[in-house]
Amino acid sequence: MTYVAKKCGIRFQPPSIILVYEDEKNAKARQRIMPIRNFSKFSDCSRAAEQLKNNPRHKSYLQGVSLQQLQKLYSLLRGHLGGQSLAQSLEQIQREETIDSEEDLNKLDDKELAKRKSIMDELFEKNRKKKDDPDFTYNIEVEFPQDEQLESCGWDAESDNEF
Repeated sequence: MTYVAKKCGIRFQPPSIILVYEDEKNAKARQRIMPIRNFSKFSDCSRAAEQLKNNPRHKSYLQGVSLQQLQKLYSLLRGHLGGQSLAQSLEQIQREETIDSEEDLNKLDDKELAKRKSIMDELFEKNRKKKDDPDFTYNIEVEFPQDEQLESCGWDAESDNEF
């Protein structure tokens, strides 16, 4: 059976992930409640999200839900269990999900760097134009204005003289 995920959310009491999906066979909207067990404010959100997504009982339903979205939902739950309000948890997640262009990525450890790269990949995929998009054009030619005088590059002139 094929299921198409429509909405995915979290309920704090009792802790559970709620998925609204559509069954392609009979086109009916249904709701699936997946209880969250053994999760505390000290738990790893990415690990819990992977375990839920790979759970044989829920795997076919969660195919259309990204791992990042499940991680965000678990982060919201962890913030709630830690005593944060919903607004505080959302603000913290937003800070973690944005990339500072001035940040030196060379100084990050491997885990943080992988997290930043996955955020960049997700942003790229979201903004990428695909062939199926209505405003997709194959060959774009752009003329840039030449209002200013072109500066010659010193390194380019020096390399020509050496050969």
